Amino acid sequence: MNPGNYDAIILGAGGAGLMCALMAGQNGRRVLVIDHATDPGKKILISGGGRCNFTNVNATTTHAQERYLSANPHFAKSALGRYTPTDFIEMVKAHGITFHEKTLGQLFCDGSARQIVEMLMDECDRSVACGGHVDFAFNAPVNEVSHDGSVYSVTYNGLHASAPSLVIATGGPSIPKMGATGFAYDLARQFGLKIVEPRPALVPLTLGGDDVLFRELSGLSADVVARCGKTEFREAALLTHKGLSGPAVLQISSYWRPGQPVGIDFVPDKTPGWLRILKREKPRSNIKAVLAGELSGRLAERLAERLGASGNLADTQDRALEEAERHLANWTFMPNGSEGYAKAEVTLGGIATDALSQQTMEAKKVPGLYCIGEAVDVTGWLGGYNFQWAWASGMAAGQSL
Repeated sequence: MNPGNYDAIILGAGGAGLMCALMAGQNGRRVLVIDHATDPGKKILISGGGRCNFTNVNATTTHAQERYLSANPHFAKSALGRYTPTDFIEMVKAHGITFHEKTLGQLFCDGSARQIVEMLMDECDRSVACGGHVDFAFNAPVNEVSHDGSVYSVTYNGLHASAPSLVIATGGPSIPKMGATGFAYDLARQFGLKIVEPRPALVPLTLGGDDVLFRELSGLSADVVARCGKTEFREAALLTHKGLSGPAVLQISSYWRPGQPVGIDFVPDKTPGWLRILKREKPRSNIKAVLAGELSGRLAERLAERLGASGNLADTQDRALEEAERHLANWTFMPNGSEGYAKAEVTLGGIATDALSQQTMEAKKVPGLYCIGEAVDVTGWLGGYNFQWAWASGMAAGQSL
């Protein structure tokens, strides 16, 4: 065949792009994957502290509407229902990759995230036995994309390729130091697709004003409940020199909007009235000592100082103890922003789903154009949900190419 002609061209060799490529290739398609990076799966390699949190057992249609954020919260259900965490786990097992579950259904490789990338590349290689073929072009920025009504043409590094199908799998602008950009949005707009305003998600929040006093405690963490509006997460929060981070805060950041407060419950296992009960049981205790039994000493000391509580419980009025209980259960911070795309694990928003088929991920009014993965307006919770969306959306597109 002419080396420039393919059945499909996939832009992006991340999780979604590789899954799409291996599925199409194993269906007998001739596929070209183009990426500006020097190697495949760059974001996979840094995920999960280098061990890749490759899925979450709860990333199913049952939880899709609540655990995936989108202008259309139902859009992800179809793909997630047809390619489940169990399906990906079976592939992982077939390649002899051992893994473990941490908390809240999160699955990690026992070894290295590189095993997941190698698995996906091996599956692409299997295409040959199925009558297909997957070629790769790395270190190859795309210069131009055009469509004559039937064929998509792509120029890259002075080369040219064409195909009746084009897949946008270049992700969002999160982690720009790895080369991430808004290229997917520019290309989608070129073909008349709308964009839901993107913004950083799963990102640390920054603090100013009175809250800067907590910067002295940078590096301390605590098991908390983080709240914003009606949404809350119980996980660890981390105090940083810029503000708040840790799983609970990263989760709540996807729901936070500028100008909104974030509440932190520093004593999530305590019920209303606990300090007043303790006053009767241990009247000579003081709040600082009590908090030191629940939190790190330095954090307990700082919270007690901010509460203005210094005397024994016996010498503190019940009204003051009730106020302290309320404050500790919903300590209000006013973030002045986030650490932005540089530290965001994913991007909220993206290519609007109303223009895409939830069955195939193909643009309804632009035949042969597919959009998958993080480029699309579907963003999951922390902990493997976004990888499962990459696998599922990539599979949905790959099956239809």
